[in-house]
Amino acid sequence: AAVSWDSTWTALSPQFLRRQQVLQLYRKILRAIREVPAETDRRYLRDWAREEFKRNKDATEEDAIRMMITQGNMQLQELQRTLKLAKS
Repeated sequence: AAVSWDSTWTALSPQFLRRQQVLQLYRKILRAIREVPAETDRRYLRDWAREEFKRNKDATEEDAIRMMITQGNMQLQELQRTLKLAKS
């Protein structure tokens, strides 16, 4: 049976949307890390980010996931601020 466009979008689960948020955060962090000038620092940060996301990949509790996303966004902002300061 054909599924209409509207019913597809209303059927998106909160888990799917949360997963999209997490993946978007991960990509933003990796993009920011690419801006780090020193190769050793880039490698360290990339490994750190990969391990953090891997360590928490099986989390299911909604509040915990929301908190981790908030913390990740704060760490991303801190990295971006640091990079901006380094360039000025």
